[in-house]
Amino acid sequence: MIDKIKLKDYVEGVLADTDCFLTDLSVSPDNNIVVEIDSPGVIDIDFCSALSRRIEEEFPRDVEDYELEVGSAGLTAPFKVRGQWEKNVGNDIEVLTSNGKKLYGLLRELRDDAFILETEQKVKRDGMKRPAIERLELEIPFSDVKRAAYDLKF
Repeated sequence: MIDKIKLKDYVEGVLADTDCFLTDLSVSPDNNIVVEIDSPGVIDIDFCSALSRRIEEEFPRDVEDYELEVGSAGLTAPFKVRGQWEKNVGNDIEVLTSNGKKLYGLLRELRDDAFILETEQKVKRDGMKRPAIERLELEIPFSDVKRAAYDLKF
């Protein structure tokens, strides 16, 4: 079986000289390898093909056979690494909190262990008959996030 740690270190080394970063790498028991990368910019198929060839040169198939898939994280793929959060500052995102609440809003800012989400929520103030929609800035710890992704609105 391909050594996942060696493969991960190799891929991160190759990506170090680019603006791309590794978002996920999996190696199944039957040597199906999936490498997922992302970038603040665009990742084209030529870049993925070149990375695939470099992996195949470093980990020859005649030594150990495997199936390899190299691709970019999809537009609505869940954020798995900080780089995906960083590239989406200023974009609308969808957040599912660990307590099951869905939030939508603008990813305003990142902090070390939290982020600021600018959102609109219904708020009922004392003396009001009905709740009013107010714009709020919520500081949400990363530890309270079950899933977050770019909010693709149509």
